[in-house]
Amino acid sequence: MLAVIKTKIEHLGDVGINLVESSGRLGVFLFNILARLWMYRFPLEETIKQVLFIGAKTVPLILISGLFTGMVIALQFYDTLIRFGSVELLGAAVAMSLIRELGPVMAALMVIARVGSATCAEIGIMRNEQQFDALDCMAIDSYHYVMLPRLLAAIISVPLLTAMFDTFGIGGGYIVGVLIHGVSDGAYLVGMADTIVWNDVWMGIIKSFLFGLVIMWVCLAKGFYLHIEQKQSGAVGVSQATTQAVVLSAVLMLFVDYIVSSLML
Repeated sequence: MLAVIKTKIEHLGDVGINLVESSGRLGVFLFNILARLWMYRFPLEETIKQVLFIGAKTVPLILISGLFTGMVIALQFYDTLIRFGSVELLGAAVAMSLIRELGPVMAALMVIARVGSATCAEIGIMRNEQQFDALDCMAIDSYHYVMLPRLLAAIISVPLLTAMFDTFGIGGGYIVGVLIHGVSDGAYLVGMADTIVWNDVWMGIIKSFLFGLVIMWVCLAKGFYLHIEQKQSGAVGVSQATTQAVVLSAVLMLFVDYIVSSLML
């Protein structure tokens, strides 16, 4: 019995140590990336390429998901508001829920699904093939050449994608509320304009900036430290690192979402 208890305690200690080590690596990794902003020439060309991959190529997914998200929200709110005779508040309810909360979160989840997983797998394969060691041998800073452009591109792209998501979500709500259920278009638009204030917009913008930072930071780090954190190499190690990156980035994103909401509400 004592041996079992000792084993459990040792396992718990190992988990705690690994958590502290992983947190420290993530912090050092982010510091090393951000330090390159002042150490080298700004990687404009590579950043533009990553904005194309992270932002432009994700637009169709964002528009479709934003449209249907807005339609579902409007349908749910309409069913609730019609019972209380407050259906004229439909536009305000849809816009506020999207701009404050659902827009940034859903857009970030789409970015994690499409970009975060692909980026972590790409960096993990580069680590497995020793490409970072080759860059070091050629005196090329991998943080500046590989990591920094992807992080900057995510910080730029995610707020823009969120704005598109919000716009199409509000449009989807208009389709359901006005065109399908016959809500007055004036009530929908004026109610939205009268209710939304700049603090709501700033909350969504700040969240989307931080979400872009968190997503790309975690996904890059998990791929870069593949050889340290994963017990197996090759395809298995890459798949495990990608899974961990997607889960951790989503959880941290929701944590940041709560922190920002608690500070700004």
